[in-house]
Amino acid sequence: MSTTPPENRPRLRRDQRRAQLLGAALDAFSEGGYHQTLMDDIAERAGVSKPVLYQHFDSKLDLYLAIARGVADEVLTTLSGALASSDSNPERVRACVATFFDFVDRPGSGFPLLFASDMGQEPAVAALLEETRRASGDALAAEVAEATSLPREEAVLVGMALAGVAQTAAMHWYQSPGDLSKERATDLVVALAWGGLDGLPVEGETEEQHDAG
Repeated sequence: MSTTPPENRPRLRRDQRRAQLLGAALDAFSEGGYHQTLMDDIAERAGVSKPVLYQHFDSKLDLYLAIARGVADEVLTTLSGALASSDSNPERVRACVATFFDFVDRPGSGFPLLFASDMGQEPAVAALLEETRRASGDALAAEVAEATSLPREEAVLVGMALAGVAQTAAMHWYQSPGDLSKERATDLVVALAWGGLDGLPVEGETEEQHDAG
């Protein structure tokens, strides 16, 4: 919470103020949950008046969606970077799986706020989650299609499954603290993912040839 009198604070540009409000809201939502957090709480945490908060966001849901959209965009950008990080298929699979574990493990990432929130029943949030899942699946489908001889529709299905497994496993690891390290958890999911991919026909090989081999 800011203790600097309003008249003594430097005036921020609109984009700077928006970023400040989003950061305050992310902290507030992460600590208290969406439903228990009031706009007054966020304004106080940001050190602004509530009217200033409403100058930037029409409602608490509008503010939550802005945070969620930023998280979703960062996930997809990072996932794309992971896919482009190596020419080795196993290394790219690992980089993609590690993306999800790194997000849940990074304080302030907002990942749990989006993917483990009860806001998933809100239509606008549900639509964003579905859009993010599909985009993640599509990104991984390109990897699957390159590593196997599956047609596009089947590669998308496998890509969606891989993204779902990585996301679910990362959230489980985050919500179930214990002695299992992030590196070991990542290794296990990579082994599962790569073992599953190894069961699919490789590029230029039919399923009959793969089964026979």
